[in-house]
Amino acid sequence: MGEMKTYQVTVKGKTCAYPEGTLYEQIAAEQAKAYKAPIILARAGGKLCELTNRLHQDVTLDFVTMTETAGIQSYHRSVKLLALYAFYKVAGHENVEKITVEFSVSRGLYLEPEGNFELGGALLEKVEKKMQELVQEQLPIEKRAVSTDEAIEIFRRHNMPDKEKLFSYRRVSRVNLYSINKFEDYFYGYMVPNTGYLKWFKLYPYAKGFVIQLPQKEKPTEIAPFVPSEKVFCTLQESNEWGKRLGVNAVGDLNDLIVRGDLGELILIQEALMEKKLGKIAEAIAQDRRKRIVLIAGPSSSGKTSFSHRLSIQLKTYGLTPHPIAVDNYFRDRTLAPKDADGKFNFEALECVDVELFNEHMLRLLNGEEAVLPRYNFNTGCQELGQGEHLKLSPDDILVIEGIHCLNNRLTYRLPSDCRYRIYISALTQLNIDEHNRIPTTDGRLIRRIIRDARTRGHSAQETIGRWNSVRRGEEENIFPYQESADVVFNSALIYELSVLKSYAEPLLFSVPRDSQEYEEAKRLLKFFDYFLPVASEDIPRNSLLREFIGGSLFPVG
Repeated sequence: MGEMKTYQVTVKGKTCAYPEGTLYEQIAAEQAKAYKAPIILARAGGKLCELTNRLHQDVTLDFVTMTETAGIQSYHRSVKLLALYAFYKVAGHENVEKITVEFSVSRGLYLEPEGNFELGGALLEKVEKKMQELVQEQLPIEKRAVSTDEAIEIFRRHNMPDKEKLFSYRRVSRVNLYSINKFEDYFYGYMVPNTGYLKWFKLYPYAKGFVIQLPQKEKPTEIAPFVPSEKVFCTLQESNEWGKRLGVNAVGDLNDLIVRGDLGELILIQEALMEKKLGKIAEAIAQDRRKRIVLIAGPSSSGKTSFSHRLSIQLKTYGLTPHPIAVDNYFRDRTLAPKDADGKFNFEALECVDVELFNEHMLRLLNGEEAVLPRYNFNTGCQELGQGEHLKLSPDDILVIEGIHCLNNRLTYRLPSDCRYRIYISALTQLNIDEHNRIPTTDGRLIRRIIRDARTRGHSAQETIGRWNSVRRGEEENIFPYQESADVVFNSALIYELSVLKSYAEPLLFSVPRDSQEYEEAKRLLKFFDYFLPVASEDIPRNSLLREFIGGSLFPVG
């Protein structure tokens, strides 16, 4: 017998020899003390991979923990499979017609099961107990590759029509399926090696389904209390219902419409629905004449600017004269911005805004006095005082103010509360990839931002992706805590938009260098776009919110 081959493995600058075929999981276990959080995945030579991979060459390994986006996403994905398996086992396969992973709620995922069972606390207690038992058993999460045709047949047998339809449009010849004890499913992305990794979760009954509360990368081994955002949840539910009425529950349904040439009607219906909602908001504002200031807040790339202009048009139909104001024009000089924990400028912080000047101007306007607004020069990073609009309000005038801090009382602390009408806007994606793979709202907004930044600011996709984590931290701190204080929540996501954005985003994502840190995320988004058929933008109305990102808008949105 020949001598066993060994290979050199370098981890954190230290090199050791391991036999050929050694699992990355085994190496990770030996290196676990060098990492501050549980290891979930690996990067071999800079390429993301699962811990079930085996050693076949000399390699530099960097292990991915739950504190990284890729790691926590893999953890959440794996818990979904665990929860689905446990639910079917407890309720009985014959009693479960379907379970749909709908959207994110609180710090978890909202699922709606359908079938012959009574969903409630008692059943969920049994499901959670079963999940905990499966964790103790450390059952392998097995992976196998099948042909696309075989996958379609498997999904047909398992009554998963969304997946069946989805893969009828895939160009790839092979599909990876994951299973626990032969309970098999498809998931978009990598998984953990076995159920023993999945120690942190909590189930809560909620609405017509239940929530799996999950850890986040900031505190990867803790479960935050379940605190639902009722207004956001209701908006998401409403959007889901409209998707079902339109016959578009998942990406496969959207692709069907595109193939049939029926997307034009869907575009018109979606735009009409959005206009109808805008009209209702304008009516509510107009009926209360105390409201003199409309405050619009939302996370990055929600379409706040287009929304403020479209709302202004609706307000004019009620005899009001709106004046759009961007809080961005009250930014202090860029050099005065505070710094974050990494020592980088934190441009998302409220301290970047000249709050005192903002309140002084708004009070003067409310009192019928004139104010000369500032203008912020994004090229120089400087505030230009007295260079903006000269404004004085008449009785029928109303201010429409948009900015990420508009729901934070610290921004408007000197303004009377009864004069304010608060709107929270976000692109709350209602379209899922399939029954069990949702499209995160953050992905939709990141794609919008990549396209807009390239078109209006000359930023590469690599630059935008590189800044995204900082933007997200700012949103978690400055926007999401205040969303429930809004008088109304507006969903700016369009069910068809990712098919339109595909042609704009792909060339930008392909330009991200392979040797850059941002390539991993660019590659993930490119793979994500493989699910969608492309749609040309010619039929998108010029007043559409989507035009803020792809260009051609009627409004001055960049």
